[in-house]
Amino acid sequence: MLEKIKRAREIIKEADAVLITAGAGMGVDSGLPDFRGNEGFWRAYPPIKKLGLSFSEMASPHWFKTDPKLAWAFYGHRLHLYRDTTPHDGFKMLLDLVQEKNENYFIYTSNVDGQFQKAGFSEEKIVEVHGSIHFLQCSKNCKNRIWSADDLEIRVDMDRFEALDIPTCPNCGAVARPNILMFGDWYWNSRRTDVQNSLYRKWLKGTKKSLQKIAIIEIGAGTAIPTIRNLGNSLSSTYKQAYLIRINPRESEVENENSIGLELGGLEGLKAILE
Repeated sequence: MLEKIKRAREIIKEADAVLITAGAGMGVDSGLPDFRGNEGFWRAYPPIKKLGLSFSEMASPHWFKTDPKLAWAFYGHRLHLYRDTTPHDGFKMLLDLVQEKNENYFIYTSNVDGQFQKAGFSEEKIVEVHGSIHFLQCSKNCKNRIWSADDLEIRVDMDRFEALDIPTCPNCGAVARPNILMFGDWYWNSRRTDVQNSLYRKWLKGTKKSLQKIAIIEIGAGTAIPTIRNLGNSLSSTYKQAYLIRINPRESEVENENSIGLELGGLEGLKAILE
């Protein structure tokens, strides 16, 4: 482990650019719930355990049509939870790092919580591949429009697990929903994420063209939905100047010689390589 940590520090020191990739494990050290497996999900939401619903069943757009009070109890509670959460110290360590690298960085995350923005990272340098809970859209996507949820307040009766407030689309009056890619979701409006992806591709193209060394720091990205892991695996295997540092307490395996796996939690791993 010590040799791996030493090598990770060397990669970061030699890097010209930093790509931070993050999955759900990034938020655990901030006190955010771990939805890994039904038991983890149900510990966070006991009322949903009574309904016998898994996370993938609950995170479905059909509830906004069939039971919007239940849908907004779940997403409204998460919205306020993320608003009230303070990003852990690892975010500040990463922010200090990218400032040392002359702001030559990008963030690619499957998290919808907005914690990177709250920690001070530039909105123009973040890809939220699954969208963000801090933005809304029509559940029917009637006008292909996305708007801010900053002024939205959702009161939730936690005993009955019902939302007392149901936001609606200002255009057609249908139930509004978070601009998040859910399971079995044909109505997600990807426009905002598409713009983010375009900025990321432009940055990556320029970084590769000038043959810059890239340190990919991946935190808490699992294999169940491998979007984030796939990005690091692909880049570190196809671009010789990209090196992947994978921080994961349970799934730290790596796939190529340009990669290092650290079997550590998010904050613990970041302290090991950045302090």
